[in-house]
Amino acid sequence: MDADLALYIHWPFCVSKCPYCDFNSHVRESVDVSAWEAALLADMAYEAQQAPRRPLTSIFFGGGTPSLMPPALVGKLIAAAEQHWGFAPDIEITLEANPSSVEAARFANLAAAGVNRVSLGLQAFEDATLHLLGRAHNGAEGLAALAVAQQHFARVNFDLIYALPGQTLVQWEADLRRALALGTTHLSLYQLTIEPGTRFETLVRTGELSPKDPDEAAEFYELTAEMTAAAGLPRYEISNHAAPAAESRHNLTYWRYGDYMGIGPGAHGRRQGIATLRHRKPENFLNAVTRNGHGAQSEEVLSSAEQAREALLMGLRLGEGLDLGHIARKSGQPRDALVDTAAVSNLARHGLMNQMGDHLRVLPEGMLLLDRILAEIVAA
Repeated sequence: MDADLALYIHWPFCVSKCPYCDFNSHVRESVDVSAWEAALLADMAYEAQQAPRRPLTSIFFGGGTPSLMPPALVGKLIAAAEQHWGFAPDIEITLEANPSSVEAARFANLAAAGVNRVSLGLQAFEDATLHLLGRAHNGAEGLAALAVAQQHFARVNFDLIYALPGQTLVQWEADLRRALALGTTHLSLYQLTIEPGTRFETLVRTGELSPKDPDEAAEFYELTAEMTAAAGLPRYEISNHAAPAAESRHNLTYWRYGDYMGIGPGAHGRRQGIATLRHRKPENFLNAVTRNGHGAQSEEVLSSAEQAREALLMGLRLGEGLDLGHIARKSGQPRDALVDTAAVSNLARHGLMNQMGDHLRVLPEGMLLLDRILAEIVAA
């Protein structure tokens, strides 16, 4: 697991801000591509000086909307990353994309630049739902973009949001059946969550939007798990489903608490026990690169207890669970100090967790209660 080394590159710009989104995304009238090229290359070079010296196993272009990046810039960043670290033979290079016709027209050039996996933000199939979600594409445009993506990339994922206001279980079953028939080997399926600071939070507060209650949302979650498993794309992480060997290698590095570098506005990283954070606002990031040669806002050495806690919080999201002995060795924390063993035993008696030796995992019945379970068993 420790052999994996990942690079995350953040492109912060979007055409518009979706009302449910709390990601670091910004709308600007114009973007100086040459300035951003220089800044991202400089930030990457700085990170390469600090980071582990082993081949990259994955690169992920996230955002924002990185499919708005010129393919030539994507290619330059990929080439620079290979020069700094070298690539594993089976490197996974993912780019998040909005399914608009303008961005789909760039897919061939993005594939030529080195991208071999794309993640499409379809979010829904119906025009009315897409309008509710503030998406800039319509249903037909989304499906057309998916078809183009499948022509150019060996691996394709797309996102859907469910348990929406007014959505019935029957409607979601039909949408999910349609999704599973589209032939991708990976699906990211997210329950709608109302995030602080978003437009949706304001609408909920004023009574203009009514989210599902937890019991009803649980029915959607259980149906999702049943249908994806039956279709050969079982859930391997709380919101991600894949055919065997089609899991996101990049995200697995996060969840298995491997080393990863983050460059670009607001990007986080974890390298050899150090937590890194870039300046969040695009203009502040550019100013920091000009001033310091990099965009880092902070580089904090994590204590062994903090590393162990993060590894537990990430690893228990996975269906495979985690190895307590591995976390103890990597973090330096005593094995017996990692979790509340009495709480684990109690949750196991209720069929929510399973522990065999050092192997600990949350069972499917417990995933619905993951936040509560983590609060009970992981030391503060």
